[in-house]
Amino acid sequence: QPARSHYQGHHIQILELLFMAGYQSRTEKLPTIERALTGIDTLKFLLQIAWELHLLDNKKYAVLSEKLDELGRMIGGWKRGLESKTPPA
Repeated sequence: QPARSHYQGHHIQILELLFMAGYQSRTEKLPTIERALTGIDTLKFLLQIAWELHLLDNKKYAVLSEKLDELGRMIGGWKRGLESKTPPA
């Protein structure tokens, strides 16, 4: 199940980035959060490929897609909040 372990590896990486961002200064957080958002987009892409290859049924795909979309919105809101509070460099 290489596809599953690859997917899980990205998931762990995103969790690590979010954990690190929680302890970083405001200016250090923004690039870390942007990397986490890129990771979310990568997971969405991998999920779609898995669905297209019929490795996931429609129900699982829908549930996982919704969760990733929700997570992306939450992280995106965190990023926008930081951008509004951080003066341009």
